[in-house]
Amino acid sequence: METAIPGPAKILVVDDDAAVREVVATMLRTAGYAVSLAANGREALLSLQREQFRVIITDLVMPEQEGIETIKVIRRDYPEVRVIAMSGAFGGDYLRIAGYLGAHGTLAKPLQLSTVLKAVSDALAATN
Repeated sequence: METAIPGPAKILVVDDDAAVREVVATMLRTAGYAVSLAANGREALLSLQREQFRVIITDLVMPEQEGIETIKVIRRDYPEVRVIAMSGAFGGDYLRIAGYLGAHGTLAKPLQLSTVLKAVSDALAATN
């Protein structure tokens, strides 16, 4: 049984593009979420070893460790964490694959505030 994490929901944003990370983090912080950042899947998994997150929003195409592999590891090792995949690559094919692998939501880039907040809200609702 998952114990509730007090305070605002903690979200990890994973993207190799620093500008995208910062824009998404600003969107989420403005909405009241606690946000941490990682530049790739490897950093995300290291963060998960140190902290509990309710939601991880991850890009799919990244160096070091890409998002598809990251989603597989999270689903296997941290099944209570909700994953939202984001990508602007390959006409949405990677987003469909991410959904098949267990992502709880997908976001097509360029991102819009309302879409990001709805995806996070839906993912959090699924954890209750």
